[in-house]
Amino acid sequence: MDRRQFLASAALLGVIGIWAPRSAAVPSRVAWREDRALYPQGVASGDPDEHSIMLWTRRPFDQGERHALTVEVALDASFRRVVATARVPVLAAADWTCRALVGGLLPATIYWYRFTDDKGAGSRIGRTITAPRVTDRRPVRFAFVSCQSVNEGAQNAFRRMIWEDERAPDDRKLGFVLHLGDFIYEVVEYPDEVPHRYSRTVYDLGRVPDSRKVSNFHVPTNLAGYRHIYRAHIDDPDIQDARAHFPFVCIGDNHEFSWQGWQSFIKYDGKVEPAQPLRVAANQAWWEYIPSRVRKASGAGLDQFRPPAVTTAAIETFDDHGFGTEPNNRTAVGSMTAYRALRYGRHVELILTDFHSYKMADPTDRPEAAPLNLDDFPVTPQEALEIVDGGKDYAGGKPPATIAIGDKTIPNYRKDEPAYTVLGREQKAWLKDRLTRSTATWKIWGATNGTLDMRTDPQNLPAGLVKTAWPGKGYGTFGGGDFSGAFAERAEIYDTVRDQKVSGFVTVSGDRHSFWAGYAAPALPPAGFAPVGISFITGSISAPGLAEATEYWKDFPLLPLFVRKAPGAQPEATINLMLKRGVRAALEYAASGDIAKARALTNPDVAPHLEFVDMAGHGYAVVSAGPDWIDSEFVCIVRPVARAITPDGGPLRYRVSHQARLWQPGTPPRLTRRMLEGDAKLSV
Repeated sequence: MDRRQFLASAALLGVIGIWAPRSAAVPSRVAWREDRALYPQGVASGDPDEHSIMLWTRRPFDQGERHALTVEVALDASFRRVVATARVPVLAAADWTCRALVGGLLPATIYWYRFTDDKGAGSRIGRTITAPRVTDRRPVRFAFVSCQSVNEGAQNAFRRMIWEDERAPDDRKLGFVLHLGDFIYEVVEYPDEVPHRYSRTVYDLGRVPDSRKVSNFHVPTNLAGYRHIYRAHIDDPDIQDARAHFPFVCIGDNHEFSWQGWQSFIKYDGKVEPAQPLRVAANQAWWEYIPSRVRKASGAGLDQFRPPAVTTAAIETFDDHGFGTEPNNRTAVGSMTAYRALRYGRHVELILTDFHSYKMADPTDRPEAAPLNLDDFPVTPQEALEIVDGGKDYAGGKPPATIAIGDKTIPNYRKDEPAYTVLGREQKAWLKDRLTRSTATWKIWGATNGTLDMRTDPQNLPAGLVKTAWPGKGYGTFGGGDFSGAFAERAEIYDTVRDQKVSGFVTVSGDRHSFWAGYAAPALPPAGFAPVGISFITGSISAPGLAEATEYWKDFPLLPLFVRKAPGAQPEATINLMLKRGVRAALEYAASGDIAKARALTNPDVAPHLEFVDMAGHGYAVVSAGPDWIDSEFVCIVRPVARAITPDGGPLRYRVSHQARLWQPGTPPRLTRRMLEGDAKLSV
């Protein structure tokens, strides 16, 4: 790409384009002096390609609507070899955030950058890295993360990540950090109202402007509220240090808009409401605080989001993919398009999808679905959820008129409705096209929430443990809370991978607040098991997960399936055994504490897709992708209830690696596990 092409592409992205000429680097001529107080959220970089990188800072001013900063990019941290210098605007209309796209850079190269105002007050110095050329055959190495709750935890995982990266040899350093969503939690607790949750201290993020109270949480109602929450998260020193040390590639999940929201809908206290202006505000705040190459509808503006005008209006009609046709809904969702693909050398194409902007209303979250919620069991019969998910397309277009739940039946309220979609029509077509056309060795799908089935075998519970018999025909699933519950759509994507003979298919996900490693398969026994790829889910950076919550549940007959509470010992997550080995294994370990006896009771058909699951895991995952192998290493930290006092971010619980050799289409992949540090006996 030459200078003219680069500047044109920058304008289309709505950013300032800065070209670094391929001439000799020169010493800085800017009288920079660091003043971090004037740049309270530090600096960041994002979405690197082989010749350019997006740079970001925030410099608030007390007066005026528009100012300018000088941005410098150098080959060294002392700025004696500066390759690009330019003036960039910073506007009150963008909450004083500033973006610049710098092109003409060398591939696979570390650069340093900083911003300076007209009085010489400068930001901290940031470090970033460009992507390797498409022809570069060196392995690619990156971390993937999700779910950082500054309100309820410490971000020690980022400090561990930086500490290890600074000490790693050059061929083991990270090229970028992939953030798979929940960069913020828009549900904010105030410590004077909720001092603690579980064993965690609730940290003060300040008052959310114009907030709405929902249960114990305060949620934003406008742009000012979202901006406040982004600033409060980035104020965390470990998040800020990580953004200054690594380029980030980000895609949002649900909390960037609304915990139970989708399209332009919000849902609080069981009531669904249209919220088109709120969706636009959420998109604008994301664009302002996350340096990326996402597309915004306002076109070639170089310095701000310029939100479209929308009003709150009822959304009552839907297309055949469940998308609300109301014009304000279309405009609000379309104000920003986040799904995109990025290439890293010969071996990695990263394909990112948006799981909340286009998805259909969850069909299991309707009054008609109430009979599917069983009082005595934590799971729902899988066959019932598959019928609800499939709609009129179930069983080849022959859905049943009723859904059986034991000796009872309910009307199949979905038999005349389209199959459930998370991706939506246009995004799904785009995803299939990217997967089938990619020439990278590894096609890595950044699917923001979990793709691996979360099920168990309640049909094998001992008689008399609960007062009623299991009403399902077989397995029970934990429901449609993430992409694993989109049975038909997930199978459609996986069938495309199989039919188009796509090699090197990998999914990486977050959102579950737990570590998972396994196989991407369109179905599980008894329907068959034919994996087409491999899948990894990372634990949360800090947000509490299900295993932690179970430690505070009141006693009930099935509690041993979730947690073992032995006198004088720390609680243990038997839910891991329930998911991977079945209910009998979990009950045995809860009773005896003997892992060998528990493993001997494994049901081999409950989870042939799983190699590892830890519902109590926090930390991050590191992917290394080479010419004929791929490895995902889970780095699990201790529960982050307080900020670590050591430079390494505190001790680890374990470090485990899962590696696969490149397989040929039509043959199943095989993961090999290596326990590198610590113990995770309930997870394997």
